[in-house]
Amino acid sequence: MADGGAIVNTSSNSASAAGLTPGYAAYGSMKGGLNVLTRYMAKEFSPRGIRVNAVAPGPTRTRLGDDGFSRHPEVIPALAARTALGRIGEPEDVGAVIAALLSEESRWVTAQIIDVSGGFNL
Repeated sequence: MADGGAIVNTSSNSASAAGLTPGYAAYGSMKGGLNVLTRYMAKEFSPRGIRVNAVAPGPTRTRLGDDGFSRHPEVIPALAARTALGRIGEPEDVGAVIAALLSEESRWVTAQIIDVSGGFNL
């Protein structure tokens, strides 16, 4: 990567204290490790001017879990009810934050884990 670049890792709010859901221990632990790696990468790459951050999405309509939201749409209302903004996320919601973190406007942001969940589990 060229000096002055930017990296955005994709974590999960499953790694946050508010995101604990039974059955997600391995997934949440792996994403927690990615959060630590993000901070180390930010520190280690900073002499080259490379910024490293992570986004931590909440429930987002993707094909994760073998396209689980399409196969089990009945889970969506319960997840939306646990989200302050009243819906599950869309890929564009997360993509917009990633694009912002990669842009020059975020040139002073590094080593951050950004919750992109619409207020899931508030």
